[in-house]
Amino acid sequence: MNLNQASLSRLPPSVVRPAYDRSALDTGVVHFGPGAFHRAHQAWFFESLLARDPRWGICAVSLRNPDVRDALKPQDGLYTIAIRDEAISYQVIGAIRELLVAPDNPEVVLRRLCAPTTSLVTLTVTEKGYCLGADGALDLQHPDIQHDLGEPRSPVSAIGFIAEGLRRRRAAGLPPFTVISCDNLVDNGARLGRATAQFAETADRTLARWIEREVSFPRTMVDSITPATTDALKASVASALGVADRWPVQREAFVQWVIEDAFRQEAPDWQGAGVTLTNDVAGYDRAKLRLLNGAHSTLAYAGLLSGYATVAEAMKDQQLHSFVQTLMFEDILPSLTAPQGLDLRAYGESILERFRNPNMHHALAQIAMDGSQKLPFRILGTLRDALAAGRPIDRLCVPLGAWMQFVRRAAANGEPVKDPLGPALFEIGHACAGRGESDVPLFLALESVFPQDLRTDSRVVRALVAAYDRWTN
Repeated sequence: MNLNQASLSRLPPSVVRPAYDRSALDTGVVHFGPGAFHRAHQAWFFESLLARDPRWGICAVSLRNPDVRDALKPQDGLYTIAIRDEAISYQVIGAIRELLVAPDNPEVVLRRLCAPTTSLVTLTVTEKGYCLGADGALDLQHPDIQHDLGEPRSPVSAIGFIAEGLRRRRAAGLPPFTVISCDNLVDNGARLGRATAQFAETADRTLARWIEREVSFPRTMVDSITPATTDALKASVASALGVADRWPVQREAFVQWVIEDAFRQEAPDWQGAGVTLTNDVAGYDRAKLRLLNGAHSTLAYAGLLSGYATVAEAMKDQQLHSFVQTLMFEDILPSLTAPQGLDLRAYGESILERFRNPNMHHALAQIAMDGSQKLPFRILGTLRDALAAGRPIDRLCVPLGAWMQFVRRAAANGEPVKDPLGPALFEIGHACAGRGESDVPLFLALESVFPQDLRTDSRVVRALVAAYDRWTN
């Protein structure tokens, strides 16, 4: 038997299931990008809200492929979260009320955006889904944006859908929805707001001014380690529930959603659902990027070079564990100013505890992907602050040197590097000789990764060469 509305009553008592009448829900949220993270994170928060307020059911919209719809529609939108703590628990989520695939019928998506019940639009479309240029502004030459500018009534991009939805709501005299980016994009809400207004201005300057004046784009920070779904997960969920789930998700017990308190329109009881409202999202975001993500990348590259496959395995190596702990508290933490309500040392200790979780099989290879995009935000800002303050930089250069060695070894094995700069990195890796003195400058020539002030600083170059050479074999 498969998981669906009819089979809910047959689940074991230990499985948490929707604590409300799903048939009585309204659809108040349109979400673009219903991948694993959204379903393990934001949808879980809305699930909590729905037990008290039925207005916040989700319409999940895939911008490209139908995989999520095809998996969950036969299950009436239901799916399972496996929460992997010391003991593994299971919860069936019922918050997704509708599943749409935008290319099939963009007009249906637009009608949902314009429905009077729709109050929130949320996004997890990854950074590339925002169609931004190198300067952070909307890339008006991006193929998707070009399409949407030419055919605004049948958009293909998230920006195009949001702008057209807002245009129609304004024309109909409806209040705007609030737009909440949940992607790991620096200053995500403000950048999305500027991009949307920029798109609107190409056709209607008054609409652009209305968006700037009336529409809220709160900044956010999201956090919960969410490994990819595996066949082993599907098997364990089927065993625990007694029914098959086509696409369960898994995450650690820790979950965090920080949202800027900048709402102009009606909003849920965020705090009642466990969301943190603050006026300093940037402080939370910087702490996460540097302490959590910076340490994650360090473990990924150093762990893979040491022969480990998962975060928990790497943390069992006492030398690696000690290095990451020292890096966090002696090199990264001094670069941070704690936002109100966040104890940085306690936060750092909680991160180490999360990394040690033996039930979280978080693949280092997954974390290692897209290093050229991640490392500038996770490591280089801390490195620059340490240089300015006269603090040591040797440990901060270790993850960078390990990344370079990771690329070199992949190229030596003929393996493509999973990175937006993959072809260029493969060429660099193939040209490496295995010596920091000759190899590090090849990587430092990547201007999109290393800014001028860092790649020409002799202190940085020396530390990177030493960090690189420690992994040469």
